[in-house]
Amino acid sequence: MSKFNPQKLSVEFRRGVTGTYPIISRHYTLTHSDETGELFLTIGLSYAYDKINELRDEVLGQWIMMAGSYYYYVYLHVDGQLGSETAAIRNFVFRRELPLALEAIRYGDRELFSAHPQLDRSPIIVFFMSTNPIFNKIENWGSFETYNIEKTPPIATGSLQ
Repeated sequence: MSKFNPQKLSVEFRRGVTGTYPIISRHYTLTHSDETGELFLTIGLSYAYDKINELRDEVLGQWIMMAGSYYYYVYLHVDGQLGSETAAIRNFVFRRELPLALEAIRYGDRELFSAHPQLDRSPIIVFFMSTNPIFNKIENWGSFETYNIEKTPPIATGSLQ
């Protein structure tokens, strides 16, 4: 997995979205540049389809409310435009890079998490979408508190003997 570098992240808030509202209807489109390693996060009321390329290697996400609880849904197109022939490779790459993508989303929208701390504990549900049943999966990837790069590790207390 690559290491997330906040200086390589650009964030764009589209019309109708602020740093703190809304939660529901908030859609995330995370794309990247293979050449520079830069990440581009667009947060809006819908996905930034204008930022999606033919490789379909973006990470799409949105907040969902079910039974009074928030969930963060992630959608990954494992097959992409090239079809199921490359699904195994793309599945491997998505799984390797997804922690970095979740760190980028958490960091890029940190004002929202600061205003609504309960979101850090919301489950992240990932939809690996493929025509191949081996790769077509729905998985729980924990919560955003795991992907918070600003969280300081706890200080050990007590004495060593």
